[in-house]
Amino acid sequence: MSSPLRIPIIDCRKADAAALFADLREKLSPRGDVVSEAGRQRTIDLFGEPLSPVQVVSRICRDVADRGLDAVLDYTERLDGRRLDATSMKVSAAELAAAAAQADPEFLETVRQIRDNIIEFQRAVLPTDARVERVLGDGRVVLRQRHLPMKRVGICVPGGAAAYPSTVLMTAVPAQTAGVREIAIVVPPTEFGGYNSDLLATCHELGIREVYRVGGAQAVAALAYGVDGIPRVDKIVGPGNLFVALAKQFVFGDVDIDSIAGPSEVIVLADQTARPEYVAADLISQAEHSPGSGVLITWHEPLVQQVLAALETQLSELDRGGLATQSLEAYGAMIVARDQQHAAELTDQLAPEHLHISMDDAESMLAKVQNAGAVFLGHFTPVALGDYIAGPSHVLPTGGTARFANGLASTDFLKRSSVIEYDKSALQAEADAVRLLAAKEGLTAHSASVDIRLR
Repeated sequence: MSSPLRIPIIDCRKADAAALFADLREKLSPRGDVVSEAGRQRTIDLFGEPLSPVQVVSRICRDVADRGLDAVLDYTERLDGRRLDATSMKVSAAELAAAAAQADPEFLETVRQIRDNIIEFQRAVLPTDARVERVLGDGRVVLRQRHLPMKRVGICVPGGAAAYPSTVLMTAVPAQTAGVREIAIVVPPTEFGGYNSDLLATCHELGIREVYRVGGAQAVAALAYGVDGIPRVDKIVGPGNLFVALAKQFVFGDVDIDSIAGPSEVIVLADQTARPEYVAADLISQAEHSPGSGVLITWHEPLVQQVLAALETQLSELDRGGLATQSLEAYGAMIVARDQQHAAELTDQLAPEHLHISMDDAESMLAKVQNAGAVFLGHFTPVALGDYIAGPSHVLPTGGTARFANGLASTDFLKRSSVIEYDKSALQAEADAVRLLAAKEGLTAHSASVDIRLR
């Protein structure tokens, strides 16, 4: 099998399959340096040498921690070509209001519809506080678990190659549903970012008044450490390129993060019932982010060539077809599994951000797969529904991190605390157990803190 698109084809029935699959896993991992050529060139222009993304992020974050706002503005000028100051970096209330006033009414109505869909789902997944009461002789124990919203959250919104009002919705609305009061949005100072009227109108419609024209690793560092004009946050969420993902990883510990959300990716698990043109469209929809990845896994070998033919046709007709082609050739693959079970195992190993199960009996395959950020079932559930309107957040773990990380949800903006209350009789009933364990561990002050109350 061969492809004019030069998309790698991995036939798992052949001897070289394991090595090819391992190479694909590495390219799609957070270590894979999935950076556009323009991004690599900017690194050289900025630092005078081809540093790795990890080295770039480390330098930027440390510089922002040391020099604060001056470093943020310096990198904004050098990387994004915008000379800003503390005043122009923040989008004013008047600018937000003007964007909303000038917005297409149909667009704003769609924003409201999506907001309502998100709220409906995100409310449904919110936990309830737990309460346990225990009687110990004459004593009483009350155990509770309470949930309180975080006070201040930072949201990264991409804005390099396209505008993403959908990301504002998919991050801010879950936070608002959880009860977060302070939301700060950072977005690159570009025509698709901090100067995009649709994005600013979306922020205004949602009641968000803190929007900063700063992107990349410097924006993540500003949120994490706090700089003049941008107070530090408790948690940073939102997608971005590899530099943003690595910056979030770098600052984790100073703040919480959602996940290491890198370039978009999709695996389409398909059988003989799949329509090749549907499969091709799903692969392109994530690859057009550029960089982005699209992988087909099937045990129906004829589907591979059918999908490749459909890709050729569709890529030639799309505005971003050239960019999508580059992504598919660099980070895509066509994989022929041995059978359905093997296809599920390969999917779990790649642990994709988006998994589209394109089968008549998609539910049966769902039972076989564990690792995916979001799963789309059946032939008529394209990933675009999850990206834009369904209700679950489209901010999802990428790069294989769906093995252990979850998609963003309202629950991620809650602080969970246990609350423990004993009366004296209950303390007396449990005292011997505390004394025994304290003695085993040599922590005599633990015992003493019980004994002093029972004398």
